[in-house]
Amino acid sequence: MNQTQDNRSISLADVLTARERLRSSIYYSPCPHSQMLSALTGQQIYLKLENLQMTGSFKERGALNRIALLTPQEASRGVVAASAGNHAQGVAYHATARGIRAIIVMPLPTPLVKVTATRNFGAEVILHGANYDEACEEATRICTEQNMTFIHPFDDPAVMAGQGTIGLELLEQIPQLEAVVVPIGGGGLIGGIACAIKELRPEVRIIGVQTSRLPSMVMAIEQRHPVTIDPATTIADGIAVRRAGDVTFPMVQQYVDEIVTVDEDEIASSILMLLEREKTLAEGAGATALAALLQHKTSLKGAHTAVLVCGGNIDVTLLSRIIERGLVQDGRLIMLRIHLLDKPGALSDLTRLIASHRANIVNTLYNRAYYGVNLGDTVIDITMETRGREQVAELLAALTAEGYKHSRVL
Repeated sequence: MNQTQDNRSISLADVLTARERLRSSIYYSPCPHSQMLSALTGQQIYLKLENLQMTGSFKERGALNRIALLTPQEASRGVVAASAGNHAQGVAYHATARGIRAIIVMPLPTPLVKVTATRNFGAEVILHGANYDEACEEATRICTEQNMTFIHPFDDPAVMAGQGTIGLELLEQIPQLEAVVVPIGGGGLIGGIACAIKELRPEVRIIGVQTSRLPSMVMAIEQRHPVTIDPATTIADGIAVRRAGDVTFPMVQQYVDEIVTVDEDEIASSILMLLEREKTLAEGAGATALAALLQHKTSLKGAHTAVLVCGGNIDVTLLSRIIERGLVQDGRLIMLRIHLLDKPGALSDLTRLIASHRANIVNTLYNRAYYGVNLGDTVIDITMETRGREQVAELLAALTAEGYKHSRVL
């Protein structure tokens, strides 16, 4: 394919040069084949484990490539970045390692684990704004005020070229590669990877995945230019970008074959699948690519497919909620609201029925005053662990057969 002529974008040569520049400082992350995920998706799945990088994310590739291009004068003045976490850690780690001052502006809701890690890597952290856009405005102000260099998390050719080195590794690790599935936020990761792969192997399909809460690149492709969409919250905070990059958009438009979206429950289920079955910890953004395949959202059929697990920096309290949500999505944690006669032995009869179907009760809540309960009756909310949807269906059928009025709460 023809290389782009836009001097603000990148070419294959830029990615190849970036690789030589980063070779001694960036971990060559593994890309193992997953027999279990292959069986579930009907494809040959290979997981590119960028969550194993020093800072827990692919972001340090682009950050380091940009830092390595600083002039001595720029390096002496220091760098500034705005980030919800992963880019922040990449800039902090590699700037500090080279004796360069780094100021990172992070949104106020940034998970504590990412704030702490960024500080531990040596950066000065400023918490400002409700979202990335507000943090970025503050970072730009500081940059101008102190005459520092701003390192954008995605909309920078050097950053994009650094991320593109993943594409070169994939071609080496999977000789029979037919497709790559990549999460999309602002487009720096997929733009770099797509450029590297398509210029060398144009037949390889490049599939992007966004959260349905913030489909900024989908909207940009539809309208043929970047647009700013309304803010929203998502567990995939690493790709919570309201506007596609002006530099990255042409690359995505030129090289990416398909973009799909996944919802919050699908992402949660993917995180749980990676943790439970693959023993791999992924943050929300890091699990979106796999979520698209598990939910059969793409047009891929039976292909040798690389899936980017692009980050693993997740707050443990959020992880606990995601695990619970994933269990609900998989049908392994349910809450039922069941009507009972308010008489001795009624609860015992109910729990005996539940036990006979091997469901495990983890919480109960009685209520006589709400939900339109008749006098002489009561309602109980029961949260149970099950083996999955098939067992749930059997239990619901048994409750109906025994005359229990019931409804699914979650």
